[in-house]
Amino acid sequence: MKKILTSLALLGLVVAGTAAIAEEEHNAAAPTHFPINEPKEMSWSFAGPFGTYDKAQLQRGLKVYKEVCSACHSMNLVAFRTLEGLGYSEAQVKTLAAEYTIHDGPNDAGDMFDRPGKPSDHFPAPFPNEQAAASANGGAAPPDMSLLAKARGVERGFPRFVFDIFTQYAQGGPDYIHSLLTGYDQTPPAGMVIPEGTHYNPYFLSGVSLKMPKPLSDGQVTYDDGSPQTVDQYSRDVSAFLMWAAEPHLEDRKKTGFRVLVFLLLFGALVYLTKRKVWAEVAH
Repeated sequence: MKKILTSLALLGLVVAGTAAIAEEEHNAAAPTHFPINEPKEMSWSFAGPFGTYDKAQLQRGLKVYKEVCSACHSMNLVAFRTLEGLGYSEAQVKTLAAEYTIHDGPNDAGDMFDRPGKPSDHFPAPFPNEQAAASANGGAAPPDMSLLAKARGVERGFPRFVFDIFTQYAQGGPDYIHSLLTGYDQTPPAGMVIPEGTHYNPYFLSGVSLKMPKPLSDGQVTYDDGSPQTVDQYSRDVSAFLMWAAEPHLEDRKKTGFRVLVFLLLFGALVYLTKRKVWAEVAH
């Protein structure tokens, strides 16, 4: 009897040890770094030292934001009047702003009231506060999109960040947003456990999955200019729009930077020629 018990105990230890080893190997196979996949580098009209915004693309991106993203995400720092930078006239901006209802006040009687939006107003948030936003989205409040394209982006290691200085690479945020929006419907790696109620995306920066379900699908937003109505095109357009929202004066900044560089080159050349002229007749 003792021999049988001893044999059973040894067998249990062997099984437990084998299970532990298998679990270790299983867990070792699961990635521990995030994002699992680096964002794809896209071709953007605003890339490089002479890049400019494609206003038609920005208008399509605004349409995607209004019809899809604005249901959950705010843009508290973007005023309607800045949409003139997308190519809209003052009258068009007034019409667009009036489509929104702004909760304002207090009035002379001390009461809050609702009114149509004005160009000086900012995009209204879909929820009254962050707690309400989190409650309506499974406990995770959707981030504000005003500066999202500048706040997101994967760090690029050596030697790429060195070349980025010369190429003026600043598209990390749009690259990340595009990859994230097109990165759903993929199978998680072996050994990766996806928490219930979340959605796997290999481009997500902060973990194995995120609360936001796939937001876009083909044909979801109607384009009037004949552009493809696909998830890839929607993602490109809204990413470009969010880059503009985060940095609306990008074109002016690049123009100013180019002028400053030209001035410094000319000034440096004049200083050098002046030095040659002054010291030409001085004995060395």
